[in-house]
Amino acid sequence: MTTKVFQLQAGVQSYDWGKLGSASKAAEFAATTGFQVDESKPYAELWMGTHANSPSSIYPDGPTLLSYVQAHPELLGAKVQEHFGNDLPFLFKVLAIRKALSIQAHPDKGLAQRLHKERPDLYKDANHKPEMAIAITAFSGFCGFLPPGDIQKYLQIVPEFAALIDPSARNAFDAAAEPGKDALKAVFASLMEAPDAEVKKWVGALIQRYITGTAVKPEEKGVQDLAITLDSQFTGDVGIMCVFLLNIVHLNPGEAVFLKANDPHAYIDGDIIECMATSDNVVRAGLTPKVRDVPTLLNMLTYETAPAAEQLLPPQPFRTSKYSLLYDPPIEEFSVLLTQLAEGEEDAYGAIDGPSILIVTEGEGELVAEGKTASIRKGQVWFVGADVEASFKGTKGSLVLYRAFAVAP
Repeated sequence: MTTKVFQLQAGVQSYDWGKLGSASKAAEFAATTGFQVDESKPYAELWMGTHANSPSSIYPDGPTLLSYVQAHPELLGAKVQEHFGNDLPFLFKVLAIRKALSIQAHPDKGLAQRLHKERPDLYKDANHKPEMAIAITAFSGFCGFLPPGDIQKYLQIVPEFAALIDPSARNAFDAAAEPGKDALKAVFASLMEAPDAEVKKWVGALIQRYITGTAVKPEEKGVQDLAITLDSQFTGDVGIMCVFLLNIVHLNPGEAVFLKANDPHAYIDGDIIECMATSDNVVRAGLTPKVRDVPTLLNMLTYETAPAAEQLLPPQPFRTSKYSLLYDPPIEEFSVLLTQLAEGEEDAYGAIDGPSILIVTEGEGELVAEGKTASIRKGQVWFVGADVEASFKGTKGSLVLYRAFAVAP
């Protein structure tokens, strides 16, 4: 008989921007299954899923999750299997962010297929990568372009920013009552294609003015400290000027943001749960030592603008549950549930007709499924197959778990 509920061993990714040692929640959670933490090493991401770059396996010494679900496709559910094939359509992660990630965007399906065909060394799969971030600690990040009026104001009051924008692009943007996408693209392209020497000159001048506090206008104070911080991490980088172009989103624990394909963003600091379509495609253009593909980024972006508040994705009630909230982005590959239970509280909301992966981020409790009760605790990762009735109970401290799942449309 196929086992439909089991614990997973998740993979850990060490990138330079990750938090160090056991201060990283990715490392802390991985340690529950025997991962040895080096306190001097950055641990950026915990990967939960089937992606080839860091596939999960059945704990403690079982096969990979991918090979197991391919051998037992009923774990995916008939509808999910028919729609997405013999694999999970999502990749679930924990991110622990010490330094800013790159100014980046993820391609839609059409572009991902072309990039993978043309540059498989850089773009290693052909899938799109819409993603959602849910804060588990205080979090900040760039997310989408600012409203045009805000960018116009910065062009008028920040001489160092204005100096890096081609005069014709700057004047056209400033003169428009409501600058359109083409005008915004011209401004952004002008900045991203500015000569390195000019970028370093004007970023240096900006940071010096911000550090000394010389002639800092009231409208600049909201980005002053962030610009200084980014320069300490990526001195003289063009991405620092994105404080004048992109929304800065601040999330409290439990708040979420959804990032569509072809939207610019960059995580800055904090710890998050992240879920995305199964892909590792990233197009970068700033705040990174990695390969930058500025022409692709400039041409792929939607250049849609909106205030920071419109980037948020509020959770909704889930079925009849009093303890679980649903984060349901407008894409078909995944949704995420957040369940919070005090000691003695129980939650049972019925089966889900697709596969799911859950991680416990706080406390201890019980997972009841298939007539069995398993003890679950902070850091553990579990797989629950399609159509399995699973319930949860808090037994020690406040039990908090996140559960990513797929349901075919």
